[in-house]
Amino acid sequence: MAKDTTAADRQAVDQVCSWFTENARPLPWRGTSPWGVMVSEFMLQQTPVTRVEPVWRVWMDRWPAPSDLAAQASGEAVRAWGRLGYPRRALRLHAAASVIASDFGDQVPSDEATLRSLPGVGDYTAAAICAFAFGQPTVVLDVNVRRVISRAWAGISEPPQHLTSVERAMAAALAGAASDGATWAAASMELGAIVCTRKDPSCGACPLRRKCRWQAEGAPEQLVPRKRQPRFDGSDRQARGRMMLMLREGDGLVSRAELLAIVKDSEQAQRALASLVADGLVVRRGSLYSLPD
Repeated sequence: MAKDTTAADRQAVDQVCSWFTENARPLPWRGTSPWGVMVSEFMLQQTPVTRVEPVWRVWMDRWPAPSDLAAQASGEAVRAWGRLGYPRRALRLHAAASVIASDFGDQVPSDEATLRSLPGVGDYTAAAICAFAFGQPTVVLDVNVRRVISRAWAGISEPPQHLTSVERAMAAALAGAASDGATWAAASMELGAIVCTRKDPSCGACPLRRKCRWQAEGAPEQLVPRKRQPRFDGSDRQARGRMMLMLREGDGLVSRAELLAIVKDSEQAQRALASLVADGLVVRRGSLYSLPD
């Protein structure tokens, strides 16, 4: 992929943006407050939109501003996180809300460097908040955007497992070629999410179908094997999830014996509980355990 864009590249970017204007999903965090965008970005990490949307709505009704969440115990954030998975995100979001409320006048910062200083906010999340909440032409690179660029411009079915400097350079060039960089960020992400999907892409509905290098080369499959996701059934993650469910749905304190009893493998149960305590998701209070304060 070259770093310089051509007139054809700029036309392709504009076509994707036009397609987005007509086909964008009516997601509730689009056009909401910067805080609403930030909450959605935390929730959407490794979690599909269909699972996030109902939880996001409940959160925003309950905590419409960072100070509303910061005023609650962090355990309430974990409880409200429900079954979204990776509940450490809830702790980090609570911590970020506390900083925003105390240090930034309850307003989500609008520059990437300041956002990256907040708990749980990395390069991608900072760029996404700047683009989607503040309309800034940042370079937003999630797996969907990377797939669109890899197929349409590089002719490969999937991007490399790790983000490369070449990818970054091409993504920055395309963002710079857009008449509205923020719209391109949202449009390319949407295209990868609902049309240029990893499996069974809807190439006939793609605005880039006549320009896509991958299609022009016969849609070749990659020969490099993809890393398999570890099994969830019987895993430590499943054991942790069962313990978290008991604590979320309980009235407060739960005994160690009760927590360990819900996992058949005693060694796994002890390991899972110890890791939850180490992560700050569970607090020990004598012989009992609870969500954090």
